Amino acid sequence: MEAILKKNSCAGFTLIELLVVIAIISSLSALLLPNYMSTRERARDSQRKSDLRQIQKALELYKDNQSPITYPATDSLPAAGACWSSGALCTGSVYMNKMPGDPSPGKSYKYTLGADILTYTLCACLENTADLDGVASCTTCTGGACSTTNWCYVVTQP
Repeated sequence: MEAILKKNSCAGFTLIELLVVIAIISSLSALLLPNYMSTRERARDSQRKSDLRQIQKALELYKDNQSPITYPATDSLPAAGACWSSGALCTGSVYMNKMPGDPSPGKSYKYTLGADILTYTLCACLENTADLDGVASCTTCTGGACSTTNWCYVVTQP
């Protein structure tokens, strides 16, 4: 008799068990997805801040090579991905081999030369409004271009 019961018993999962497992997996993924998205935002913001510090160092190299001492004119920095040097085709004094660009498509960094030509401002829009390095008023540099978060990172001359 015992052999007949073993032969007829099903060796799979019931529909209820499968639904419970799917519900558990769905709830876990719903809890983890927002955390994953904020991690990506923080990573892009970290890249933006690092890029602006690199551009700041290149601006100082540029200033040191100028006579009289000055920074480049407003919005005269090379496009993202281009070489920035004193000569054509990346010759002479090379300030940056590859100009960094904003990691988000359609966004860019903003450079503005001060009125006295010895000051400048570099800005980038941040995605994470809880970033302690960010400032709430972006109108001084980007003209309000950080409209989605209105939170930006600003670098000035050292």
